[in-house]
Amino acid sequence: MSVESLRHFLIVSDFDQTLSFNDSGQMLSEQLGIADFRQKVDGLAASNLVQQGAELAYLIRHDPAFRGVRREDLAEAGRRIRLRHDIPALMDFLNQGVPGFRFSFFVLSAAPQEVVQAALDGIVPVDHIIGTEFEYDPHSGEVQSIRRVPAGYGKVAALESLEARLGVPPERTVYIGDGSSDVHVMLHVNNRDGFTIAVSENRLLARIAHSTVLSDNAFSVLIPILERIAGWRSLEIRRLFEAHALQLQEWEKARTDRVTVVTAPALPSDAVA
Repeated sequence: MSVESLRHFLIVSDFDQTLSFNDSGQMLSEQLGIADFRQKVDGLAASNLVQQGAELAYLIRHDPAFRGVRREDLAEAGRRIRLRHDIPALMDFLNQGVPGFRFSFFVLSAAPQEVVQAALDGIVPVDHIIGTEFEYDPHSGEVQSIRRVPAGYGKVAALESLEARLGVPPERTVYIGDGSSDVHVMLHVNNRDGFTIAVSENRLLARIAHSTVLSDNAFSVLIPILERIAGWRSLEIRRLFEAHALQLQEWEKARTDRVTVVTAPALPSDAVA
């Protein structure tokens, strides 16, 4: 089939905890010997000072403990991050496409650009990674200012820019995320008839995402894409995994109701009457 006749889908994935097991900010903090990173992030969240996802960028620019961070520090943190399994196999499959479909894969994250690029070096092309961009002091090499943070509405704007650049209509956008910072963009994708996938048990996402996939293997996100978009059957999907030397040992399709039940206080006798 000609390229023009294929249905073109844009697949956009978050990075921290979505393609990786590590949080970029936590990894950078450990590298720099900063012990209270989580408390700092929680404090920013409680104050509503920055949008969710942009906490690390704010700390790098304004927190004294992070003063002196350079480009090479960010790249080193990225090299230390442990990725989910079989991301290269996922990229190969998406690049190849399936009959009638072609896919463009991008990473969209509020993590620093240098961190994501170093972590995914040789796996995802640099020009397919959109992260937080800093300006660096030309003399010291330290972070001088923030150029762009794709968090909150900034992530939505970056997503829309990708759609326009690739000529992909909103209903052919797939977004993959893991946490509360992805809620805004997931709602945006859903409102325009796109498709959303959660890869964690985050309760906010569970209410929003069209599908939830819980697995340590990145290749598993193909299951809802092939089922719900390409119309593949379970047997075809199992054969695909086997063709990539992977085996679906446990594939549990279930909807979980999380319910808390407490004993109601007894009503007064006159109220019962």
